Amino acid sequence: MALTDDQIADIGENIIKNLKTVYDPEIPVDIYELGLIYDVQISDQGAVKVIMTLTTPNCPVAESLPAEVREKVTEVEGVTEVDLELTFEPAWNKDMMSEEARFELGMF
Repeated sequence: MALTDDQIADIGENIIKNLKTVYDPEIPVDIYELGLIYDVQISDQGAVKVIMTLTTPNCPVAESLPAEVREKVTEVEGVTEVDLELTFEPAWNKDMMSEEARFELGMF
């Protein structure tokens, strides 16, 4: 049975909430506010596609961070599968951080 728009919106909100519990170990800000999550797409069947990046291709958590993101998305009720795509296009830069992240890091 297909999910309603409201159910998809709820799943999206819960995914973001869970992603905000994942932190880059070198920067004391969650990966969502850092701008490492480029896109989250949710189908009406509950399949989720996450497009994300890392601060650098040589990031020390290049293997563990995507696995943690997949786990956090999988935990959300209504998610049936997770397709995680790691990309470096466009390359991450500090301009992708939210105002909250910049404030947290004293960049104002």
